Amino acid sequence: MQRVPYLSSRLQGFGTTIFAEMSALAEKTKAINLGQGFPDTDGPLAIREQAATAALNGPNQYPPVNGAADLRVAISEHQKRFWGLTIDPNREVVVTTGATEAIAAALVGLCEQGDEVIVFDPTYDSYAAGISLAGARPRPVVLRPTGDNEFVFDEAELRQAFGPRTRLILLNTPHNPTGKVFSAAELALIAELCIEHDVLAVVDEVYEHLVFEGSHRSLAKLPGMFDRTLTISSVGKSFSLTGWKVGWATGPAALVTAVRTAKQFLTFATGAPFQPATASALRLDDDYFDSFVADMRERRDLLCEGLESAGFDVFWPDGTYFVTANIAQFGYVDGIEFCLALPERAGVVAVPSQVFYQNQTDGDYFVRFCFAKQPAVLEEAISRLQAAFP
Repeated sequence: MQRVPYLSSRLQGFGTTIFAEMSALAEKTKAINLGQGFPDTDGPLAIREQAATAALNGPNQYPPVNGAADLRVAISEHQKRFWGLTIDPNREVVVTTGATEAIAAALVGLCEQGDEVIVFDPTYDSYAAGISLAGARPRPVVLRPTGDNEFVFDEAELRQAFGPRTRLILLNTPHNPTGKVFSAAELALIAELCIEHDVLAVVDEVYEHLVFEGSHRSLAKLPGMFDRTLTISSVGKSFSLTGWKVGWATGPAALVTAVRTAKQFLTFATGAPFQPATASALRLDDDYFDSFVADMRERRDLLCEGLESAGFDVFWPDGTYFVTANIAQFGYVDGIEFCLALPERAGVVAVPSQVFYQNQTDGDYFVRFCFAKQPAVLEEAISRLQAAFP
């Protein structure tokens, strides 16, 4: 990549992203954007109205650096209610500006220059940038597709990734972009290796309520793991409020303090009017969460079946709101080339999975679509793809 003027050498390679290019292409060609990962409808009306009232009447000034007290209580209640974790809201919770800040602050607060961070490739793009900002190095373990429509890692490769410079493992489950939900056996192995090598775990669980097959399990719940695990989530994915950028990290006080200390010099505080509304969202009854998952499952099925009807080889996701498809059958050997041509050819935008790999050739044949869109939008996209790939 050409050097970006004035950009720190530490960030070379992260100065531009395919997401900006694909967004511009979608606008230029009037294509349906199934590339970027956000819903096209907003979250619960009552929750949004509460935020609007707060914006008019307060709070509008700096909340505490670790978050408003009631939101921290609501987060601790949520962790107990869904995952059986007992969290002290005063010492073991910090509210952040989205999960992205929580991850970046954890990396900056916990890593030293030259440390290694184990990640599972394909890796959400902000992870590599955050690792670089922390002065650390990523150590990727590749998730490879099997004939059983799932992505798996090799146990020997994971064991080999742990070494003397390993500071932490950064895990995303459910996993973007593959839609993988890590199994109980896989999490048990990760826990075993973290304990054996005295390694910390930072777990991004923003899709915790978007599981269609199997069950989400929190790594922090496993024996011996709470004291070495930071668990991260946000209001964005579970409540279709991605623009609010309210996230949080929970875990032992020492690890939460590291995140809070870094956050203090990043954003200091997070959107005051959104915090009471986020607390209310977390306290919604089970009907909300059940209907949310059911609705997204229908959209998953609609898009996956539609992609298959257009000739794509589809990896049906167990979680998240993304689906990975193989494009080799169309004669392409480069996902970036395919995605750059797709808006003109089909009027649809996808994201090449290569951008999520440390070694891009591992993702040459894969592209990612987002199904968090209205059914009518998905149906129109499918119709266009079917016409483009008869």
